[in-house]
Amino acid sequence: MKKSTLFALVAFGVVTLLVVVAVALWATGVLRPSNNQTQESSGGSGPAVEPSIEQITSQESARLFLETWVDDDGRVVRRDQGGDTVSEGQAYGLMIALGAEDEERFDAIWSWTEQNLMRDDGLLAWRWQDGAVVDAEPASDADVDAARALVLAGERFGRADFAAAGQELAAQVLDSMTAQTPLGMILLPGLWAAGGPDHFYNPSYASPVSFMVLFESSGDQRWNELVEGGRAVTAALLDESPLPPDWAQVTGDGEVNAMPGAGGQGDDVRYSYDAARLPIRFAESCEEADRQLAARMLPTLNRPTELSAALDLGGAPLNEDQHPVAYLARAAAAASAGQVADARENVREAEQVAGQFSTYYGAAWVSTGRLMLETDILGGCPLLAPR
Repeated sequence: MKKSTLFALVAFGVVTLLVVVAVALWATGVLRPSNNQTQESSGGSGPAVEPSIEQITSQESARLFLETWVDDDGRVVRRDQGGDTVSEGQAYGLMIALGAEDEERFDAIWSWTEQNLMRDDGLLAWRWQDGAVVDAEPASDADVDAARALVLAGERFGRADFAAAGQELAAQVLDSMTAQTPLGMILLPGLWAAGGPDHFYNPSYASPVSFMVLFESSGDQRWNELVEGGRAVTAALLDESPLPPDWAQVTGDGEVNAMPGAGGQGDDVRYSYDAARLPIRFAESCEEADRQLAARMLPTLNRPTELSAALDLGGAPLNEDQHPVAYLARAAAAASAGQVADARENVREAEQVAGQFSTYYGAAWVSTGRLMLETDILGGCPLLAPR
């Protein structure tokens, strides 16, 4: 055999071997980019590449949110929604900064909130845009979350000013945005819902851990009453349908009715972006009774493999949209039912969806939800604490 022929055969063999190895590495994912690396942000406002849950901790996820969605002055910017700011976003920012143990960023977020959203009565205006408040109505979930974060930050950072601010905000919520019903005391969604025998109600505003944190800081028994009332209304809603609605009404007779949007002004009754927060808030509770309520939702949420962002109260999809909070809700329900492996997989799904579609609300709930379910830094009892 000629040397040239032998050389050609050897070269061909080496090239063939390299091709086989490359194909094998691609198939196993070693050379293949992840979905997050090939998907671009839908809003163009967040990073096109986000790490997967296997690569980052909940604290690192919190830092990523702060870097992406919070300006240097402490404003949480809804870049995908016209660049406005809402009190809910500032409250999430406070909880996430606490989770990241970033006192400087926490201080900036609270300072901006105080200077720009604080009303004369001590509550927070709901929406700010282009340098001014454009809707001064307070939202109780934002105020409660902010108060909780402030009280906990006072302890974590040794800042009496944070703790005092949280207690003052919490006291204003109790005095102006709560109501007694036959099912117990409930948190009203805003000042607009006060008065009359029937009360509009957002089930996802009930936050057992927030209420307990604020009780422990103040000693005000009304927070305990809100825990019991929120639990009773949630149980009543789940007795009526497998999933809770975004909005409801608690009547003067103690009945609970699902409503189509705030004040009954929406298009239809649904479980979507609001209601999906409920199982997360109940799953982080240290009380078994709350976790059992979150677990009751699991059989219905488990029906589809790919969760729609909006379902009817029986679990049928109302659209094909995907959103991280839907998967975090199922993770919370699964964790509450003791299905930890399934819960972790759903957190991964939430991270993947958030990586594909960069939105303020999705990013906020990936960070906040993971802190609630995986750590005790927000005052709860984490069911998915790292092994």
